[in-house]
Amino acid sequence: MQARDRRHALGAEGEARAAAWLERQGWQLLGRNVRCGGVEIDVVARRGPVLAFIEVKTRCGRGAGMPEEAVDARKRARLVRGAGAWLAQHGGRGWRARFDVIAVERDAAGVWTLRHLEAAFDAGD
Repeated sequence: MQARDRRHALGAEGEARAAAWLERQGWQLLGRNVRCGGVEIDVVARRGPVLAFIEVKTRCGRGAGMPEEAVDARKRARLVRGAGAWLAQHGGRGWRARFDVIAVERDAAGVWTLRHLEAAFDAGD
C-alpha cells in the first residue's frame, strides 16, 4: 500500500472512531464529510442546543506533532467558511454553533486514543 493510501485509510479509521465516540456521548450526527462552500467538514453534529462543526485529525505516533496542531489558521478559516455555508443552507434553528477538534492517535502497539477539544477555536480566530 502506498503512503498516501495508508494516510487516507488511517484518516478514515480515525473519523469512523470519532463518529462512533460522538454517538456514544449522545451526539446526533447530521453529516460526515459534508461539502459546503467548497469546504469539506469532517463531522456536523448536534447535542441539545449545541451544533458542532468538527475537524478530526488522526496520527500514528507523534513524529509529525500532535494531531490538533495540524488545525492551523488556514484550516480554521476554511472551516468557518464551510460552517457559514452549511448554516445558510440549513438555517440556524436557534442552535449555538461552535468549532471542535477531535484528535485521534494510534500508538505503536495499535492502541487508539481520542481527545475531544470542545470549542477549540472561534470564528474570529
